[in-house]
Amino acid sequence: MKKKLKVKSLKFKVLLIFFFSFFILNPPSPPFSKGGTGGFVAEAKVYIDINSPAFKKLPIAIQEFSGPSGSEISDIIKDDLEFTGLFEQIDRNAYVEAPSQPFNPKNWIPIRAEAVVKGSVKEDNDFVLTVSLYDVFEDKEIFKKEYATEKKRIRSLAHGIANDLYQVLAGEKGVFNSRILFIADEEGGRSIHIMDWDGKNDTRTGVKGNLILCPRLSRNGKKLIYSAEKSRQWSIYMVNFNEMTERTVFSSRGTNMAGDFLPGSDDFIFSSSKDGNPDLYILNQKEKNVIKLTSSYSIEVSPAVSPDGKHIVFVSDRGGSPQIYVMRRDGSDMRRITFEGSYNTSPSWSPKGDRIVFSGRRGARNQIFTVNPDSSGLTQLTTEGNNEDPSFSPDGRFITFTSDRDGVKGIYIMRANGESQRRMTPKNLRAFSPRWSPN
Repeated sequence: MKKKLKVKSLKFKVLLIFFFSFFILNPPSPPFSKGGTGGFVAEAKVYIDINSPAFKKLPIAIQEFSGPSGSEISDIIKDDLEFTGLFEQIDRNAYVEAPSQPFNPKNWIPIRAEAVVKGSVKEDNDFVLTVSLYDVFEDKEIFKKEYATEKKRIRSLAHGIANDLYQVLAGEKGVFNSRILFIADEEGGRSIHIMDWDGKNDTRTGVKGNLILCPRLSRNGKKLIYSAEKSRQWSIYMVNFNEMTERTVFSSRGTNMAGDFLPGSDDFIFSSSKDGNPDLYILNQKEKNVIKLTSSYSIEVSPAVSPDGKHIVFVSDRGGSPQIYVMRRDGSDMRRITFEGSYNTSPSWSPKGDRIVFSGRRGARNQIFTVNPDSSGLTQLTTEGNNEDPSFSPDGRFITFTSDRDGVKGIYIMRANGESQRRMTPKNLRAFSPRWSPN
């Protein structure tokens, strides 16, 4: 049964429309685009070998951009690149060359800068920004692009510029325009929020209820499933942002928990206790049927589908305690992959499918770990407080998670090796269950 979203107020409708238009319709600007924005990139050169364990940080100077909003934009770009751990930021106090001066490599070699970023902002009827990236040793401009946007979107623009610079220097797409979905406790219940990857632009999606769990975005970001308890019944709901509709996609007696979308499909996997113990199922949206994957006296919950759609990682207590298991998409070839700790839960795949991140209890607290799908390479990433609900960034280089280390549950991010852990939500907001957007 399909129904339109209940618009309880004009504010509710505005929030949902804003979420759709801002999150779905405005992806990051494409790197090196020619034409409309005008830009070029010089011949490819590897400045940072990010896949090498012995890579060297690239010394980079990001000058303060000219114009009324120049300082804000250049600072956002600086923060984005710095958090990756791939760049060595040259202190601006050491700069000899003024932002208004033409690039001259002789001004940068003495302070060990290898790359320099310059930019200028024009704010008339339109907001136009021109950015250049220079190779100090080769004395040449290796990237230049003109950007145009509305002033209210300058944070998104700055993240898009950071993406472009990152791709030129590191050879891979950045995640600086990606977003993080999460649940927040509010007066009268819970609400699903979305924020920029750096914690800014926190926005309510308009989806709320007394009890909400397990929000999951589709692989293209256009649909959302979540579980909610309404009228004493746990059901799974789907929000379609294209159609601005919400519908109940599965409901039965017992507890029904949303799991994960299958790649390239509206079908999704979930956990349900409709037959007694919680088992795993796939809901085929086209055929309107449910396929049962597991059947045992144990508890099977928290399923997540691998990026290629061929495997499912989940939690089961069939071995006596909650542990992480992997099986094929059809439920065959089931195998356990965690053997340390008495309580392991909330698994999630890396974008390449080469790592699984999960929460595991050690002592009296939960910590974040990663492990290979073949059960090798177990690595502990956190040590402070209770840490849960981990999710990889679209490029696999970062992880978002929930932690109560500051006294109140909040959303944190860190590099995938555990470095640079930082809180992204304010301390006065109890937030949990983060999921990184797919793009």
